[in-house]
Amino acid sequence: MGRKTIFILLFILMFSSCNKGGLNKIASFPLSLKEASAAEKILGSSLIWTIEDSRNGNILYGVNENGKLIKEIEISNAQNIDWEDLTSDSLGNIYIGDFGNNKKERDHFTIYKVPSPEHVGNKTVADVITFQLPPYTKPLDFEAFFIYKSHFYIINKKNKETMFFKVPTALGNHTAEYVCSFNLENNPQKISSADISKDGKTIVLLNKNTIWKITDFNTDNFCSATIESIALNHISQKEGICFKDENTVYITDERIWFIGGNIYTFKIK
Repeated sequence: MGRKTIFILLFILMFSSCNKGGLNKIASFPLSLKEASAAEKILGSSLIWTIEDSRNGNILYGVNENGKLIKEIEISNAQNIDWEDLTSDSLGNIYIGDFGNNKKERDHFTIYKVPSPEHVGNKTVADVITFQLPPYTKPLDFEAFFIYKSHFYIINKKNKETMFFKVPTALGNHTAEYVCSFNLENNPQKISSADISKDGKTIVLLNKNTIWKITDFNTDNFCSATIESIALNHISQKEGICFKDENTVYITDERIWFIGGNIYTFKIK
């Protein structure tokens, strides 16, 4: 590693350490979890759940607010092609989105349903939901989703515009339905995670330095709702967001060298 690279890394480290904005670091992930790619809270569990993305194992992890690894669940019938995000339902089931598509080579995607992970052992079998894009849709890369009114809403990692597609939460194979698209304020707009509040009234979208808060919607035409951008004033590879309560979110970032690998809280109201 050259001096210039070391200088840049040190500068980023100092900037991210000294300029956290409203981010409140509460813990670090264990060193064994280098590429935490999601964050989710589920009904009936005090843990923050996460996964790692492609090139890593087919394992669901649960950590506490101190970052201690409490539970590891191997999904025995799953393959981690490119796990990217987690979401959950009102019954305490968690869903793993295997829909990353950086090279634009995939046209079929998988969502794994893990019933009540708090109550299973260290190995389980997931239910399987698969989907494909609508006809004549160019390949897309996805990194974020959430559940609203018995559908998954899956968000592409921006190509020319940010798009929502929906897929039923029922088991089986589905064709995704296009919902709407928009151009968000601030760049880059590459959405890496999303969540919806437990009361179903607020959606948050995340990238490395911004949260977009979506409110005032009664249908799934989210692109016509009120959209507010919230600058995080913090540089890191942020990959996970979920609601702690109606006013606060957890945010997680990947560990790159000695930067990141942390769990934060952030007030959105």
